[in-house]
Amino acid sequence: MRFQRVLIFIASILFVFNSCKSDDDTITPTNNSVTGILDFARVYGGSKNESAQAVVSTLDGGYAVLGYTQSTNGDITDKTDESFDYWLLKFDTDSELQWNKTYGGSEDDRGKDIIQTQDGGYAILGSSYSSNEDVSTNAGQEDYWLAKLDASGNISWQKSFGYSGTDSGISVIQTNDNGYLISGVLDVTASGGEGNTSRNSSRHAGGDYWIIKLNTDGDIEWSKFFGGLFTDTPEGIVETDDNAFIIAGGSDSADTDISNNKGSYDFWVIKISNTGSLIWEKSFGGSEIDEARGIVKSGDGNYIIAGDTRSSDTDISNNNGAADLWLIKISPLGELLWEKTIGGSSFDVARAIVKTQDNGFLLSGSSRSSDGDLTINQGQNDAWVLKVDSNGILEWQKTVGGSNIDFAYGITELNDKTVVAVGDATSNDGDLIENKGFSDLLIIKIK
Repeated sequence: MRFQRVLIFIASILFVFNSCKSDDDTITPTNNSVTGILDFARVYGGSKNESAQAVVSTLDGGYAVLGYTQSTNGDITDKTDESFDYWLLKFDTDSELQWNKTYGGSEDDRGKDIIQTQDGGYAILGSSYSSNEDVSTNAGQEDYWLAKLDASGNISWQKSFGYSGTDSGISVIQTNDNGYLISGVLDVTASGGEGNTSRNSSRHAGGDYWIIKLNTDGDIEWSKFFGGLFTDTPEGIVETDDNAFIIAGGSDSADTDISNNKGSYDFWVIKISNTGSLIWEKSFGGSEIDEARGIVKSGDGNYIIAGDTRSSDTDISNNNGAADLWLIKISPLGELLWEKTIGGSSFDVARAIVKTQDNGFLLSGSSRSSDGDLTINQGQNDAWVLKVDSNGILEWQKTVGGSNIDFAYGITELNDKTVVAVGDATSNDGDLIENKGFSDLLIIKIK
């Protein structure tokens, strides 16, 4: 009996020791790390169509969301007709809506990209068919439309850029000299070759990368287009340490400025000088459709480009299904350093990428898979948010949606390291408790 009591005493001591050790091993990290847990999925809009295209974290710890709206009711309070307008929503650190405003004219105007400017205001870019109300001019059909706003969302100045065809604004950055670089697609055929500063354009046609450098007041310093005879669409810009620019997008051309098309659409990446001269151009991809959607600095002097691929050859070492998210790292000379695919057996794509405070990367997009790197699909397309480390290794991923079609387009990391992704949704089940119209503006917060 005494021997049994001794054994029990020893066992209790070991239990306490192991319990203390276990508690020490599972101390909650103090760096407020995000692990991919859904905080909320909210929709905003009216009875028609709304979409969020981009989101930016703001200096006050909140965030601003840009997209477009067709509605004149519900959450939209300053529209009088059902043409599309830019729609900007400003949220505080607690994700409470502080204000929202629409911008545009009587025709179709859709916001695409937003930045917070160094003076605490905003620059918003997209496309406009209007020539009245907020939009002063239109050259014919669709033009780039850029508006500079103050911190309260009031227009300080606005500019249209375009010719007689369909010219679509896609990306904007503020440059080191406090000016702006904007990019999108120029309808070269309709412009008759106009849109270039001192450059031969006789062999171009269709849609090209159109890059415009502006001063602080939005006046053109130079304008250049790049591409070939088919479709070339720029999606992301970074300013380099040597004051040049790298632009990434997709191209199915194989001539003029494109020297090494790999097959169908490729990631097409160009570096231009601060005066718009082409320094180098590179194509990345395989024999199928591969399109880049965003580019960021990697933090070690190189660059990370995100998009999607349907290929399984040439530059793509692995394909999990119909389409995968494709991530590549390139050097300042455009050399491919590594590439990664992430996805499942169906269609999985990236639409935006940002660098995180811990030198990893956040991506947003959409997924139809429920296998491979994905764990669940709630029906058709789900919004997809994921985090990778500095080497492109998946740390966590989260799909958000319901039984209908739901997308994520923009993403940002807030000061407290929580994640906000934005897009649009048509579901009213699953993660989404309501649908206000045909499609709603979608905001996802992940902690």
